[in-house]
Amino acid sequence: METVLVLVAVFSFLVAVVTVVWAVRRPAPIPAIDPVEVPLPIDTAALAQLVGAEVQARMAEAASTALAQNNEQFLALATERMGAVQEQTKGLLDPFAEQMKKLDDTVGKLRTAHEQDKGAVTTMTEQLGRRVAALQAETTTLSEALRSRTARGVWGENQLRNVIELSGMEPYCDFTEQTSAENREGTGVRPDVKVRLPNGAHLFVDAKVPLDAYLRAQEATEQATVDAELRAHAKALKDHVKDLARKKYWEADDQPSPEFVVLFVPGESFLADALRVEPALLQESMNQRVLLASPVNLLALLWAVAGGWQQARVNQHAREVAELGAELYERVGTVLGKVDGAGRGLNTAVKAFNGLVASFEGRLLPTMRKFPDLGIGTGELSGPTTLDEVPRPVAAQELPAVEEPDSGD
Repeated sequence: METVLVLVAVFSFLVAVVTVVWAVRRPAPIPAIDPVEVPLPIDTAALAQLVGAEVQARMAEAASTALAQNNEQFLALATERMGAVQEQTKGLLDPFAEQMKKLDDTVGKLRTAHEQDKGAVTTMTEQLGRRVAALQAETTTLSEALRSRTARGVWGENQLRNVIELSGMEPYCDFTEQTSAENREGTGVRPDVKVRLPNGAHLFVDAKVPLDAYLRAQEATEQATVDAELRAHAKALKDHVKDLARKKYWEADDQPSPEFVVLFVPGESFLADALRVEPALLQESMNQRVLLASPVNLLALLWAVAGGWQQARVNQHAREVAELGAELYERVGTVLGKVDGAGRGLNTAVKAFNGLVASFEGRLLPTMRKFPDLGIGTGELSGPTTLDEVPRPVAAQELPAVEEPDSGD
């Protein structure tokens, strides 16, 4: 409203200024020239400029005043509206504040749990690092030890013994190490292990495996060198199979034996890498009666042998149980006869006792009861009772039935 009044005042002022300017510039009637007093001419352009400057100043002042008043009114209204909006929305923001507080608590707990898990992971990583380092050291030590043929042979024999112990063969079979024998051609053979089978036969196991080329393959860094060394490893294993086949272990000392020999390879990777570069090696070995066996395969084979021994022991125990059963049956028959005799004797004793009681009550007591009448004795005499229970007869079909005892008088 105040702005409108200011604009009206400005407009009125402009109208007044325009009227003055128009009045000044309008041509006036020419008065009579006074020769004595001549008025100076009026500079209308300067007057208009002066008026225009004044108008601009007044308009600027009025606009500034109106703008300031409008700003004050807008700020007051905005403050009032914002206060009302805050009062209205104050209750709406409370749930969000509560949820934000819960979220902060959850984030704090997650951060704490993360720090704890981080510490646990760090500890596990350190432990894993130490174990990996120890494993690498053991691997390095083993690799260096396997370079020696003697150490490699001892290691292979230990691996073989571990497999035999793991299979449970010790309780069920006997085995001897490093035994010497001869085949039918007179060639001396020396297997690492000779396992006795349940039927009296023997299973020969050899653990001498060439590993020089395989160790060189593990140390090589170029793939071509690795492949070449693995092929050399497969060839060395193939040649060793041929040597074992020529020895004919199954003919040693003319003892019964399965017509094959087991070549124990003390590492799964040793056999797997050789078969990868020479897939026909397994079939060729079986054709020459040489069974390539990794620790897992040999374990399965020995488990089967242990199962055979267990079954043989069960059969042997079954025969012993049958013999004991027959002997026990005869002894039970003897005991039944003695029990029957004892029962018959007890039955005879019961009959005799009941006869004695009947004679005592029928003959002796009537005479004894006459003495009180003669002044001898005062008490009543009570006679003994008979026995109603009799021994139970033995119901075995092999024995005659026991006769029921007579009650007697």
